Amino acid sequence: MALIVQKYGGTSVGSVERITAVAERVQRWVTLGHQVVVVLSAMSGETDRLLGLAKQIQPRPEPRELDVLLSTGEQVTIALLSMALAARECPARSYTGAQVQILTDSAHNKARIRDIDGARVQADLDAGRVVVIAGFQGIDEHGDITTLGRGGSDTSAVAIAAALKADECQIYTDVDGVYTTDPRVEPRARKLDRITFEEMLEMASLGSKVLQIRSVEFAGKYQVPLRVLSSFIDGEGTLITFEDESVEDAKIAGIAFSRDEAKLTVLGVPDQPGVAHQILGPIAAANIEVDMIIQNVGAQEATTDFTFTVHRNDYARALEILDAMAHTLGARQVLGDAKIVKISLVGVGMRSHAGIASQMFGCLAKEGINIRMISTSEIKISVVIDEKYLELGVRTLHEAFGLAAD
Repeated sequence: MALIVQKYGGTSVGSVERITAVAERVQRWVTLGHQVVVVLSAMSGETDRLLGLAKQIQPRPEPRELDVLLSTGEQVTIALLSMALAARECPARSYTGAQVQILTDSAHNKARIRDIDGARVQADLDAGRVVVIAGFQGIDEHGDITTLGRGGSDTSAVAIAAALKADECQIYTDVDGVYTTDPRVEPRARKLDRITFEEMLEMASLGSKVLQIRSVEFAGKYQVPLRVLSSFIDGEGTLITFEDESVEDAKIAGIAFSRDEAKLTVLGVPDQPGVAHQILGPIAAANIEVDMIIQNVGAQEATTDFTFTVHRNDYARALEILDAMAHTLGARQVLGDAKIVKISLVGVGMRSHAGIASQMFGCLAKEGINIRMISTSEIKISVVIDEKYLELGVRTLHEAFGLAAD
């Protein structure tokens, strides 16, 4: 007998029929003798609907009241699933995050979990019940409802699995696992049987939408075995686990990409201490996150050129800030480009294989794809290229590194 935590996303519980299908799956696990905790998201589209209602009342809703509103979506699905299980004579009990005592900080709309009291849940499991918990939400020290931000139900599930010392945390989605790249771009993408926490964290941060980044961080920190499965297709999915010796056999686990990139360049600023802070300080003050950064010697003596990337949604604001600062900085010119993308190779096997960067750059060069920026880490190589070459670049690298399905 194992203790399993299962999380079902919005598409998995998007209708009464789908909730019924979830109940049938959960009952099968119980019949096999396992203890099961289920963590649910709101029905697909419900959180957006509630957010839309709030903005009709108040353009910038008060964060505390917004959390009270948004948390109701999961309350609907946990009650309906518990009813569906009861109809199958499978005892179940539903709990909101507050009832479980998922204690968070007080950062409304983006709270972080501090502690979970698993005693009540464990008592129900020991009594033979399925426990159904609302994801995405908790309660702070003042007794106020909080939410964890978009994708927070994944984090809820992993945190609950860690608190209960579960044997496995299963994330059910609308895909049947983690693929070597997005099958919509490369139809020959292959589903991975296993991937390490490090690789999955890089893939998630670089554009893969399969799992929420915080949930992967949490799982790695607390050593919770994580598995991605489909709600609609039976299969083993992809196990996210710790590195083992077999990873040395594979150089690359997958290729991630992001279409949401924009590049800004400040040309000809004085080459002196503090110039990077002068440029990026106001960007940070505007709550704009910076990704890749390059600084190099400028065309004119004693000057430097400074280039960095931001999310495309922040491009216009960042360009406006730099234009306003150009004279103060002593910059010759400010340039911007919102038609770029980022492609990344990810794999812990890079640690034991040389020449991967060279092979990557050579493959892109053969296709006439110019590299604008490069960033590397121990298990990742990222390049910025023109937007029009995204699909060609992904397919070329996917083929070159032998990632295609047989």
